[in-house]
Amino acid sequence: MSGEVVICLKAIYLALANIYLSKTIKFYKFTLMNIEEFREYCLSKAHVTEELPFDEVTLVFKVAGKMFTLTTLDGEFTFNLKCDPELAIELRETYSCVKPGYHMNKKHWNTIEVDGSVQDNKLHEWIDHSYDLVVAGLPKKIRTELL
Repeated sequence: MSGEVVICLKAIYLALANIYLSKTIKFYKFTLMNIEEFREYCLSKAHVTEELPFDEVTLVFKVAGKMFTLTTLDGEFTFNLKCDPELAIELRETYSCVKPGYHMNKKHWNTIEVDGSVQDNKLHEWIDHSYDLVVAGLPKKIRTELL
């Protein structure tokens, strides 16, 4: 083979390898939400309380006494969110960081692994959805009192 053909084949190989790698390797370019930011965001929502009802490491956020999210204070930063069942499946299929709810009803709860693959504003949307679902399920009298 002539030198020009070899160089051309190497260039094609490198181009194909680059395309393959760009499609198979995830480059996380988002900053990671930390537990303090998560806590502040949850507490910024109307009538939210926090407590440790199960043990000293499981932090639960509630609205009107109903849980809408929880997280652990030790280990990897993950949190569980209530979710519409159809949306829960869609999110699991779309985002690798979304798993069926750990120790929860997997139809209605997702576990979010905070790994930087999803922007904070998307995490905020999911937290808002969970909060809104719980509020919508409250008796009308209590919902009215929350407004």
